[in-house]
Amino acid sequence: MTAVKYSLEEFIHDMDALIEENPGHERILERGASCLERLIRNPEALPEEYRRPTGRGPRPSHGTYALHQGDNGLSVSSVVWGPGDHVDPHDHHTWGMIGVMENFLAETRFRRLDDRSQEDYALLEKERLAISKPGQVSLLVPEVDEIHQIDNETDRPTVEIHVYGHPLAGLKRCRFDLATGRVTAFTSGKADNE
Repeated sequence: MTAVKYSLEEFIHDMDALIEENPGHERILERGASCLERLIRNPEALPEEYRRPTGRGPRPSHGTYALHQGDNGLSVSSVVWGPGDHVDPHDHHTWGMIGVMENFLAETRFRRLDDRSQEDYALLEKERLAISKPGQVSLLVPEVDEIHQIDNETDRPTVEIHVYGHPLAGLKRCRFDLATGRVTAFTSGKADNE
């Protein structure tokens, strides 16, 4: 008997149907996380070219690949973190789900302690550190629990599926300097396959 595998197309279909119900981001995250868990348990759902670093550009050991951009805002991409990759604390300004498909990744979450009255300043406190392994999903809740730092402390690439309620390319976001409290606005660029 052959096991039925959950495909990327099925995942996108299920997420589109969920978003169409307009249940609010809490319910989307709750139900969507189950779908994403099913997807990341099937590495064959993602073509090999989206599971390896680009091998070029300023970060040759990294790769970001757009898999789906829906009219409803749904954005699905694969992200490959090379050995030693690090991204400083940043936010997202949209709900998100991140599922590890291959290898491990360290994710440090931060909580804002300031009153957000200064646009260029934030006081952050480390809330928790998690080592995400294959099959695990991390949720990003806007304004509540979305500031994180990513580190690949292993000697091989880590593959993740990122799902957001709005495409990150062009979305105004923030980077946070832990030492100075400085907040810097930035926008993500296009995926490597766009």
